[in-house]
Amino acid sequence: MAHSHEMTSRKPPGIRLFGGITVLRTYQTLVLVLTFVAYTCFHMTRKIPSIVKSVLDPQTKLGSSPWGRLHTKNTLNIGWLPFNTIDGSALLGEIDVAFLAVYSVGMFFAGHLGDRMDLRIFLTIGMFGTAVFTALFGAGYWLNIHNFYYFLVIQMIAGLFQAIGWPSVVAIVGNWFGKSKRGLIMGIWNAHTSVGNISGSLLAAFLLKFGWGWSFAIPSLIMVAVGLLVFVFLPVSPEVMEIDIDDGEISSVKDTTKEPLLEPGQEVKHNAVGFLEAWKIPGVAPFALCLFFSKLVAYTFLYWLPFYISHTPIGGEYLSDALAGSLSTIFDVGGVLGGVLAGHISDRLNARAVTAASFMYCAIPALFLYRTYGSMSIMWNICLMFITGMFVNGPYALITTAVSADLGTHSSLNGNSRALATVTAIIDGTGSVGAAIGPLLTGYISSSSWSAVFTMLMAAALLAGLLLTQLVCSELKGKATSNASKDVADAQGTYSDEV
Repeated sequence: MAHSHEMTSRKPPGIRLFGGITVLRTYQTLVLVLTFVAYTCFHMTRKIPSIVKSVLDPQTKLGSSPWGRLHTKNTLNIGWLPFNTIDGSALLGEIDVAFLAVYSVGMFFAGHLGDRMDLRIFLTIGMFGTAVFTALFGAGYWLNIHNFYYFLVIQMIAGLFQAIGWPSVVAIVGNWFGKSKRGLIMGIWNAHTSVGNISGSLLAAFLLKFGWGWSFAIPSLIMVAVGLLVFVFLPVSPEVMEIDIDDGEISSVKDTTKEPLLEPGQEVKHNAVGFLEAWKIPGVAPFALCLFFSKLVAYTFLYWLPFYISHTPIGGEYLSDALAGSLSTIFDVGGVLGGVLAGHISDRLNARAVTAASFMYCAIPALFLYRTYGSMSIMWNICLMFITGMFVNGPYALITTAVSADLGTHSSLNGNSRALATVTAIIDGTGSVGAAIGPLLTGYISSSSWSAVFTMLMAAALLAGLLLTQLVCSELKGKATSNASKDVADAQGTYSDEV
């Protein structure tokens, strides 16, 4: 009875109020939609500073800082102290570095806490906290604040709350979907990153004409509204909802509830896995280091691509800043397809490492071709950018979603499913360090040679693939052994039939 009461108390209040749902697929759809919208909001608010920079520091042309800028025409042309000074770009760059640094470190702590808290509550806290500090940054507009350290501290605290989002949503989705189709489902679901980037850019740019503070305020209100929906309706796991995953219906026997990602017969344990213990899970360290270099490449494109396009003659002509910014979204579109393909292929082959490494190796010639032939014409640029985005973002999406969920329920945990958030945080937190380093290095290297930048990116892609070599060999060896066993069984069956 006590166990039943504990489960009921953790059910979302909206589901308790309006009555229980009796079909597993309905819960899964609800989880996918709510987590998709929730993380779209995280990326929407994360993208706002890139838009507003052109107003805070109008002296700097679009994309000319080491961190790049999206296309937004400055309508005020007077800037905002202290960012409209000669070192304004450097100050804005320091805020970006501080945000990403705190975000990556905070990710490790967020994962540790996520496996020890109700993920619905934890995710809600992350969304509300992000909304509050995003709004406080914009409040500097109405409060006439010109202190650099105010904006720096606000963004650093916002980075801490942003770090809660990813390990929480991946853990929740991982709880509801088995391993057979997890790669495809999460590949499609991972499109929230691009949707958030695009929606944040468009909304913030539209609101700039009313004053840059509104570009922070309105997205913050949207995030609060979505956070309320998450708190009221998001079911964390089948166990909490008392669902028997075997038949997809409400289980009449509470003690038979199973975690969907555990193997049959495993005992469910409720002690969360420690940080160091999670690092020792086979595959965590190689995939985390692989993501370090994968994200280095992906985030360099995220921050630098509009600038690169606008400063590279395409078909003998330089594109406008606005057109260059719009054109750069093709990279994100290719990334969406890449995430879906990587997930689907890894499901069919049952080989995450082979798929991720293959995509990273394919990214090397794609990067070379884009640098060499992308300037021939608009069509060549679009096609090669799309292909590059597909191969660069494909493994990035696969590792941060399906791979993290797989490793969070690894067989070495002996049925303990409470490692999803910690493992996700370790992998994505390590990758986020690369996300900060890549654009920063590009800021220095690009001043000398863009070819050197692309050489760096190709080297990073190569290292990302090589780091998975041991896992790739293990998967291939397992496939060979499995096929050999199947051939022996088929031969024995044929012999028996002949006899």
